[in-house]
Amino acid sequence: MGVFDEDAEPFDLVEDGDDDADLEDDDDSDDDFELDDATEDDVDFVVAAYREDGKPTVVPLDFDLANDLDELIRQLSRLPGDSGADAFVSVDNDFFVIVRARGRVVEVLLSDATAANDWPLARDVVDYLGEEIPDEDEDSYPLGDMEMFSASGLRGFELEAIATDYDSDPVDLVELIADKLKIGDQFRLAAASFDEE
Repeated sequence: MGVFDEDAEPFDLVEDGDDDADLEDDDDSDDDFELDDATEDDVDFVVAAYREDGKPTVVPLDFDLANDLDELIRQLSRLPGDSGADAFVSVDNDFFVIVRARGRVVEVLLSDATAANDWPLARDVVDYLGEEIPDEDEDSYPLGDMEMFSASGLRGFELEAIATDYDSDPVDLVELIADKLKIGDQFRLAAASFDEE
C-alpha cells in the first residue's frame, strides 16, 4: 500500500501542474486576443510635430499608424527635428495618445487606459509601459509620462488635468495641449489636412 501511495503522489502533482498550466494558457489567451484595427473612419487624426531651426512644423501622418505604436515611433525617429519629434493621435473621439521620440528616449502618454480593451494602439501603449490591461468595468485613468512637456512649459499636473478631463472631446483636449505648446495654429492645419486625405 505504501508503494502505491508513493507512486500516486507524483502522478497527482503532475496532473495538478498540468491543470495550472492550462489555466495559465487560458489567461494568456484572454490577454492576447486580437483587437480589430481602427479604420480610417475611426481615426480622428495622426499628426507629428517637430522644430527645425526653432520653427515648429506639424504634418499629418498615415492613419495606419494609429494601430501600431512601434511603427509610429519609427516614423517619428525619421523626422528632422532639432530635438526629436512628437506624435498626437486621437481615435474615435474616445482617447488620445502622445508619443515623444528624442533619439533613444521615448515617452508616451495614454489618456484612458481602459481603451486598451478596445483599440490596438491603446493596448500597445499599456504593453510598452509594462502595465496590466485594466478590467473593462474599471473607471478611466491615464498612463504614461505626465512630465514629457515640462521643459516646454506644460507642467505635469497641467497635462494630467487635461488628460483626465473625460467630459471633453479628446480632439479638443489635444488642441488645448497644442495651444499650450505654442503650435496650435500649425496643429489645426495639419489635423484639417489629415481629414481631407
